Amino acid sequence: MVKEVRIYIEGRGDGKNTKQLLRQGFSSFFKELVQVARNNKIKWNLIVCGSRNNAFRDFKNALSDYPNAFIILLVDSEAPVVKQSPWEHLKSRDNWDSPGVDDSHCYLIIQAMEALLIADIDTLKRFYGQGFKENAIPKHRNVEKIDKDLLERSLKAATRDTKSKGEYQKIQHAYQLLEMLDVGKVREASVGCDRMFATLTELMEPGN
Repeated sequence: MVKEVRIYIEGRGDGKNTKQLLRQGFSSFFKELVQVARNNKIKWNLIVCGSRNNAFRDFKNALSDYPNAFIILLVDSEAPVVKQSPWEHLKSRDNWDSPGVDDSHCYLIIQAMEALLIADIDTLKRFYGQGFKENAIPKHRNVEKIDKDLLERSLKAATRDTKSKGEYQKIQHAYQLLEMLDVGKVREASVGCDRMFATLTELMEPGN
């Protein structure tokens, strides 16, 4: 069984406070995995790296710096993943080569983070309250298929007239929404997200 899991994640904004807020949000989103790690006395570290290039760089460095840890890269796919493994997609899109590890170390949950948010409409309605326009949100059983350019635009359109929070702002709102999301709904709407939870749960269970 692994002794430590380290996840290097793409997160917009290079400010320390911004990274801390995103880390807080993702830590809540991954709370089921955090609990599995805690139950099995496994160290859990989530590192928000800023740009996707920074995330890939830090991930590669960590493979050398932490040889006894299980190192994971989590970045947006930025485009539809068409019958490709995660590393194949990153090679074709970013010209990134796997640094000698298999796909259990690489996850592309969504094209952009907003896809996680729209997978749980009920949470969006509760967060934004009066004036939220649900019809502005694209309906798709698989949020990974929704075009990246449509995601943030549709969220802004849905929230523009809300009274309490106002128009969707990635830095101010995303981390709060991540803390509130129903992970079960997101896993149903994202094969990549479900794969990550299932793989890491199995990885951290005794006997593996």
